[in-house]
Amino acid sequence: MENNAYQVLLYYKYVLIDEPELFAQTHLAACKEIGLLGRILVSHEGINGTVSGTIEQTQAYMDMMKSDERFADMMWKIDAADGHAFKKMHVRAKKEVVHLGLGEDDINPNEITGQYLSPTEFYEKMQQDDTIVIDARNDYEFDLGHFRGAVRPEIKNFRDLPQWMRENKEQFEGKKILTYCTGGIRCEKFSGWLVKEGYEDVGQLHGGIHNYGTDPEVKGQLWDGQMYVFDQRIAVPINKVEHVIVGKDHFDGSPCERYVNCANPECNDKILCSEENEHLYLRSCSDACRTHPRNRYIVEHGLSEEQVQARLEEVERVKESVKA
Repeated sequence: MENNAYQVLLYYKYVLIDEPELFAQTHLAACKEIGLLGRILVSHEGINGTVSGTIEQTQAYMDMMKSDERFADMMWKIDAADGHAFKKMHVRAKKEVVHLGLGEDDINPNEITGQYLSPTEFYEKMQQDDTIVIDARNDYEFDLGHFRGAVRPEIKNFRDLPQWMRENKEQFEGKKILTYCTGGIRCEKFSGWLVKEGYEDVGQLHGGIHNYGTDPEVKGQLWDGQMYVFDQRIAVPINKVEHVIVGKDHFDGSPCERYVNCANPECNDKILCSEENEHLYLRSCSDACRTHPRNRYIVEHGLSEEQVQARLEEVERVKESVKA
């Protein structure tokens, strides 16, 4: 099949779904019948998904969803692709489609959320005085790419964001707050939480970074790096005017936009590194991970104890040469 004969769909909708477990079962069957691959979460509060398929398959899926009045007005973010972005098809019922860690005080974006801003409005507002742009994603997503001058919360998970905000509240008092995320779903809750916390001027990028990158007017300007995505593509370009690499190799600090997972299964952290450094450092983020008894890189490459020891000695030589 010719290149770009496939599409990747990114979408969400906060809407009441009764019996999400049953919905998940029937929805999975429908997706498999169409021929889609992807990952979809459903809960009482709504749906959040990314799926891939041929143009015909993805169109059939959108037509099916549009025939349901609950999803008729859902915003679809569409990327051309040259193949599937997933290996399997999953539809899972969850307590929440987005977990902000608020428990009984969870935010319903249909009741409270920040002001929706189009890409053009967001582009203009983030250049205004007294405006702070907060990235609502995880740290590893920010490290690959972000809006120029955006604040990087020191969080590993979205649920940690409210506590981080409270601990750093003095940075944001009296400021206009803008926030953004990949497709918009996390910002719906986060911006609503900000409003509930008493922030008076809160805006969110409608449709997320993806919508910003495909907008014909702003063309992704003021975005540096690439956007992290949760499928086999890992990263997609956003800025159509200039590409500035912001990612740094975990080991030597050189410009890098290539993510791998640490080979220690008990760590599994995402690290930016070149292919050369992946092999030198056994795809492990630290000495402890390199020597972990279940190191996946060692198993995958069938390295002997002698080969592993030689690699570890080479790592030490490189470290010493850097110090010198």
